[in-house]
Amino acid sequence: MDTIDLSASRAKHKRSTEAVASAAGVNLKDCYQCGKCSAGCPVTHAMDVMPREVIRLMQLGAWDEVLDAKTPWLCASCITCVTRCPQDVDLPSLMEEVRRASKAAGNRPVKEADVFNDLFLKGIYQSGKSNELYMMMKYNLASGHLFQDMFNAPHLMLKGMVGFKVHGVKDKADVRRIIDKCLGGEAS
Repeated sequence: MDTIDLSASRAKHKRSTEAVASAAGVNLKDCYQCGKCSAGCPVTHAMDVMPREVIRLMQLGAWDEVLDAKTPWLCASCITCVTRCPQDVDLPSLMEEVRRASKAAGNRPVKEADVFNDLFLKGIYQSGKSNELYMMMKYNLASGHLFQDMFNAPHLMLKGMVGFKVHGVKDKADVRRIIDKCLGGEAS
């Protein structure tokens, strides 16, 4: 195990961690590592770093470890962690900002999650709501999993769960404004 000079690491990455935390509306000092977020998270079985550890790594200035972690990419944004947190730390917002910073740094530890997120937001941006059949087809092409849902699609279509008709909303411009406000126009 390598020795890490925490004071040097913290100083080196202080601006990055503070910018990401600020963009997420999270004060890293609010987290006192009780672990309730990690204990309640339904996705921890697939994570390489527990949710509380992402915050701890940021508190310590271990920014490279945060950017390389799969955990932010696997976060389901279900808000279970926030409801359990005694300090109301908005971990899903922090995970989203870490994903953005990681992607900007050229890291995509979980390519499929990144592809899905981009396609989902673009679909919402275009029609105001998601169309599962087209989302499924676009994702399979973009991720390289060409035949992943080949046997599920006919069943879903026969049951009326998905279809070729693209449903939208009345005012797509309102949905686009919301997305632009949240993401700074990244989905367009």
